[in-house]
Amino acid sequence: MLPEITPYIFFTGKGGVGKTSLASATAVKLADEGKSVLLICTDPASNLKEVLETDVTDKITPVKGVENLHAVNIDPEQSAEEYRNRVTSPMEGILPEAEIKKIREELSGACTTEIAAFDEFARYVAGDGENQPYDVIIFDTAPTGHTLRLLELPAAWSEFIESNPDGASCIGPSSALKTSQERYQKVVDRLKDKDATTIYLVTRPDGSALREADRSGRELKEMGLANQLLLINGYFEPVDESDPFAQKMKAMADETLKNMPERLKEMKQIVFPLRPYNLLGIDKLRKVFEPLDKEEINNNSGSILTADHESDFPGLEEMVEDIIGDKDHGLVMTMGKGGVGKTTIAAAIALRLAQKGYPVHLTTTDPAAHLMDHIGNMELPENLDVDRIDPHAEKRAYIEKVLKQKGKNKTDEELKLLKEDLESPCTEEVAVFQAFSKAIHQAKRKFVVVDTAPTGHTLLLLDTTGSYHKEVLRNTAMDADKLKTPYMYLQDPEYAKLIIVSLPETTPITEAAKLQDDLRRSGIEPYAWVANQSMSATVVNDPLLKQRAAAEIPLLEKMDREHAERLYAIPWIPDDNVLELLLSENIQQKKRYEPEI
Repeated sequence: MLPEITPYIFFTGKGGVGKTSLASATAVKLADEGKSVLLICTDPASNLKEVLETDVTDKITPVKGVENLHAVNIDPEQSAEEYRNRVTSPMEGILPEAEIKKIREELSGACTTEIAAFDEFARYVAGDGENQPYDVIIFDTAPTGHTLRLLELPAAWSEFIESNPDGASCIGPSSALKTSQERYQKVVDRLKDKDATTIYLVTRPDGSALREADRSGRELKEMGLANQLLLINGYFEPVDESDPFAQKMKAMADETLKNMPERLKEMKQIVFPLRPYNLLGIDKLRKVFEPLDKEEINNNSGSILTADHESDFPGLEEMVEDIIGDKDHGLVMTMGKGGVGKTTIAAAIALRLAQKGYPVHLTTTDPAAHLMDHIGNMELPENLDVDRIDPHAEKRAYIEKVLKQKGKNKTDEELKLLKEDLESPCTEEVAVFQAFSKAIHQAKRKFVVVDTAPTGHTLLLLDTTGSYHKEVLRNTAMDADKLKTPYMYLQDPEYAKLIIVSLPETTPITEAAKLQDDLRRSGIEPYAWVANQSMSATVVNDPLLKQRAAAEIPLLEKMDREHAERLYAIPWIPDDNVLELLLSENIQQKKRYEPEI
């Protein structure tokens, strides 16, 4: 069982690492031990209903089959929409409709959603008096350090909505929040009390997940939330010791854990093995704290036929051919949540286009040196040039510009508030888009592959504030019908192809679908989806991996049926030379990966 059972437990980590599964398993375990437990989920990609097999809503609901356990699902999008309504309703009839629409879009970013969700569950942490009906309250997920810093700042937002460039603001007037500043302070103080609160940093034996755990852990520690433990979820232990794929997969995970950030190495750690099934249902949740039963896995694998765990979706080669069509130029952008392999897919597309003889420019927010490490010993074609956009440098320059323009005549408190607001993820995205805009125009004469595209929210924010689209139209002598801004190029399917990269897992698929909705809201239709690291597009013999691959098939079919105009599957490659292997003739022809013995 997990140590450090405090009255409040937070599970945090990047999407898809298993926060909801581990939070639910912990809640079931504690309830089985006789404790009264409330599980609160604030994850926008939550599948808590499926995990608990209970119709969890925004009202506290008893969980079927588990005495003493209740759950509630705070919908961040619903909370954010209610928050936007509270902000804009006093303005109706006073401001023009266009201005109200602009303000609503400014309040459509990730920061607003997180603040609004935190506003909801702050009531559970603060409580009403001392009558706390639960022994333990478990949260999936923890707030970020940025959110907590915002909450600690004075409630001066109502006078401050014009502070950000062109009126954009992270959360707008805090007068629209239900929870008082005093209650927020009580919540933050309780979170900092090591006897009251524990933070579980959830990760996988994956580089990006470990880096995110390290980053969020450091950020929360800086805010005083120092009582932290590391949970390593999904560690693979081969059942078939003779399977070369399984051996390479384990070796790669061991090497990744060996090289994890030093701070994580020093933390107390608990490892949870990769299971052959998705953790759905109370019975499976109760097995989370039990060791892996390899004999049972072997017995269950006999019923799986080859066709049951192998998919047949087109791969990289077909995707590149479709991108080319009858053109010799164009814009390709890869999008997706962190850790799904956007950069690898972008680099593979760029390299394959160059190998086919087309001039290609690859630009990425990933450090160029890191990209070159992935390329390994491959020789770069002369018709491919690679550069890097440094998001931190772009953001710093952007913040300096805004502070110079907007920071005049501000009090110290107002300046502090403006600086914290500018630390939001939205700011970085807007700043990076300015650099991306230069690359967009190059696609008139060559293939330009960009990792990563801005979200639909950012594009709409830029458009509604006039930063690009309307500003350019206002200040040009050209005929408006002949002018195309960067925003308009991204809306043109003949010019730009946006590719959403996901993993064939429930949470990443849900997050990718929300991203697609976001793009469609801004008038952009994604060209295709990529299911990256697909086990069912891989040759595996290990019983556990075969069962994992079989469980992936219905998810791929759902992606194809409900979300993607076109779906491509990229095999799971447990090797440092992912790009080289992905571009090899073996994979292009077989659409599968089978490691050499």
